[in-house]
Amino acid sequence: MKRKAVGVPCLSAAAAAAVLCLSSLAGAAGVAGQKRLQFGENGEFKILQVADMHYGDGKATPCEDVLPSQMAGCSDLNTTAFVHRMIQAEKPDLVVFTGDNIFGFDATDAAKSLEYAFAPAVSSSIPWAAILGNHDQESTLSREGVMKHIVTLEHTLSQVNPTGIEIDGFGNYNLEVHGVEGSGFENKSVLNLYFLDSGDYSTVPSILGYDWIKPSQQVWFQHTSKKLRRAYTSKHRKAPAPGLAYFHIPLPEFASFDSSNFTGVKQEGISSASVNSGFFATMVEAGDVKAVFTGHDHLNDFCGELSGIELCYAGGFGYHAYGKAGWARRARVVLATLEKTDKATWGPVKSIKTWKRLDDRHLTAIDGQVLWSKRTKERSRSVVLEQNYGKRSTCMLE
Repeated sequence: MKRKAVGVPCLSAAAAAAVLCLSSLAGAAGVAGQKRLQFGENGEFKILQVADMHYGDGKATPCEDVLPSQMAGCSDLNTTAFVHRMIQAEKPDLVVFTGDNIFGFDATDAAKSLEYAFAPAVSSSIPWAAILGNHDQESTLSREGVMKHIVTLEHTLSQVNPTGIEIDGFGNYNLEVHGVEGSGFENKSVLNLYFLDSGDYSTVPSILGYDWIKPSQQVWFQHTSKKLRRAYTSKHRKAPAPGLAYFHIPLPEFASFDSSNFTGVKQEGISSASVNSGFFATMVEAGDVKAVFTGHDHLNDFCGELSGIELCYAGGFGYHAYGKAGWARRARVVLATLEKTDKATWGPVKSIKTWKRLDDRHLTAIDGQVLWSKRTKERSRSVVLEQNYGKRSTCMLE
């Protein structure tokens, strides 16, 4: 979002050099050669969300909003180290970067800054995906240029846009996560991931502030969701596979919560577009999206449930981004788990859980919660649409 970051102890020169050497790993990874996402043999699929890295020029770019004792030597390399720590600790199946990956005004060369920012994911060989925020295009590449560069990096599943259609923005695409190999779902997508470009700033003179998800993007989402629902459902399986949506700028509906009906903290206002383009209603109507994940407002890290969809912030990740001194940088983790069938094999998704980890000495895990469970989702569409805004699910982690 805007400019403003917390900290672990600053990196030593040796550690900084080790982090720095892992950057600039660019390659040619086309859509045709992408790795297929699939649940593991343990019936789990884990996603690490990294929001608002605000990467600049590496070691030369200082941290913001850290304690005075952390300021000396603190730089973008602290952000890089945090990504490495999270990947090593959680061993995710997919890393998702939800925009403001670089802070364009402080990135001398956008392509190099992008390569440094994504270097931990690239060097880990873990599949990763990225979308744009409102700051990524403020350096030497346009929004289209940034996305076109991202898709050339190794191990990325990012796409510039779906082919064959006209659509607003850059970085609108979906990924399918198939069931366990050898199960009846190995060739079916049991978890659908939607990525959208929420834009940067309004180009309509009479509308000030941030951009929004446009009608063309919503039509694409509706078409894609409908196609995936048809491919998944059958005579014995009426409900669609659950979906998760990732984009940068929060929807106006994120303002529906207070401390009584969300998990996490809200320490600043909701910086959504000043107009409501109706995308939340579009997702409710589609019926498959169970949770939305955004960044943008670095001091918010809550999840709140509205009309059957959990609306979640990740919390600020990057050290060259505004933050709050003494309030640790953080990342969000999502874990989808499959159910066991009567034949002792893996079936469809049973539950989706989440927690956050802090960039402290112990990578402390906080705010574990169930976002969605197959056992509690058997509510009719009419009940979901009529339930009171802001009502909070009471299910807890088992």
